Amino acid sequence: MMRSMFSGVSGLRAHQTRMDVIGNNIANVNTVGFKSGRVTFQEIFSQTIRGAAAPDTATGRGGTNPMQVGLGISVASIDTIHTRGSLQRTDNPTDLAIDGEGFFIVKGGDSDTYRFTRAGNFGIDKLGNLVTADGMNVYGWDRDLETGGFDTEKSIKPINIYTGKRIISAKETSGDC
Repeated sequence: MMRSMFSGVSGLRAHQTRMDVIGNNIANVNTVGFKSGRVTFQEIFSQTIRGAAAPDTATGRGGTNPMQVGLGISVASIDTIHTRGSLQRTDNPTDLAIDGEGFFIVKGGDSDTYRFTRAGNFGIDKLGNLVTADGMNVYGWDRDLETGGFDTEKSIKPINIYTGKRIISAKETSGDC
């Protein structure tokens, strides 16, 4: 009787966690940069009632599988799904999106730690810094004017559009957008 109660209670607890994750996904469906989650389950363990038996060639009897009773489930993992959502036109030139892997690097101030986000709804503060809606600076590498590339071995800095060497003239993009 206790095994069946334990199995039922463990199933209810695991499915409550799944409902919590689903509720969070629904609540954040329109949040910029939100990544949904999914829950996977696993069997906790099984109790072996009778072991396996090999075939007996002397009597001609075949082998048997073990008899096991599962004793419930647990949450195996809560995974974050990092696929890109649909792009939306905003007509804001500072709104950005990442196609593929990667994150934007942001930091709240000199004493703050670096943070990572996929939300690209940025603005510009009065000093010309590219910032998040919370006022965190967006960080990146300086563009090398000679090569046109970025030296990722150098340290990152807050992106400021008023700094002369960071202003990049507009040019037509190519490829599929």
